[in-house]
Amino acid sequence: MPNTKQAKKRMVTDDARRLANKTVRTSMRSAVKKVLQSESADEAKAGMTEAFKRVDKAAKKNIIHDNAAARTKSQLSRHVNKLEG
Repeated sequence: MPNTKQAKKRMVTDDARRLANKTVRTSMRSAVKKVLQSESADEAKAGMTEAFKRVDKAAKKNIIHDNAAARTKSQLSRHVNKLEG
């Protein structure tokens, strides 16, 4: 438990930020999963733009590392290319 007034404030703001970060991370993972589980190339391409957007926003907000974002986008691109041809 926090001992000081400032520590109590930090605990409240940390909880709020944790929830906000969790929603961004969850929506990003859902978009990525949707692309990776898609059966057709058209369906994957449509979901890929949304997934790229979510991954980039998560990286911009420092929820995931920039290299992790690049790696995820590369993985999605490879998956879509494999479906196409």
